[in-house]
Amino acid sequence: MADLSIDVKEATLQDIRLIAEYWDKASDSFLESLGVDLSKRVSGDVLIDRLTHQYALPYAEKQAYPVIWYVNNRAVGHCNINMISFGEEAHMHLHLWEPLLRRSGYGAELVKLSLPFFFKNFSLKKLICEPYALNDAPNKTLPKAGFTFVKEYVTVPGPINFEQPVKQWVMTLEDFHNLK
Repeated sequence: MADLSIDVKEATLQDIRLIAEYWDKASDSFLESLGVDLSKRVSGDVLIDRLTHQYALPYAEKQAYPVIWYVNNRAVGHCNINMISFGEEAHMHLHLWEPLLRRSGYGAELVKLSLPFFFKNFSLKKLICEPYALNDAPNKTLPKAGFTFVKEYVTVPGPINFEQPVKQWVMTLEDFHNLK
């Protein structure tokens, strides 16, 4: 990783289109591997409208908030929170757009760089991530980023998902402050 520079920035209005393109271009099989119910998939235009609306809101009112991941000054993914209870908790999601960067070790570092945006801007006490239990990548990334495994259970984790086993990972504010 020494030869590549990584960075995280708050998403801009222009970045919202990149997030929508990622979802629009993703294959059905890839989306299913993430736990997405294809019948609940929304179009990029709908996603752009939703995220643009959220972008205009103050932090205390947002229900969705993305940051963009960069490798060598090129946008390669995003991390976002939703189900936000300002001052309390939020649910985090991580997406590396570039297949060649998946399982490369960059994910954990990019997640760590994303955390200050979430904890500070939303005064969070806890951050929860519940990836599909059969999706190895985030379940290997999260402990490397400092998250603690809590449990595995079956649920419908979000509005675009099918019922599935998920692994619940948590980072508290204290855990965040103790990261190295």
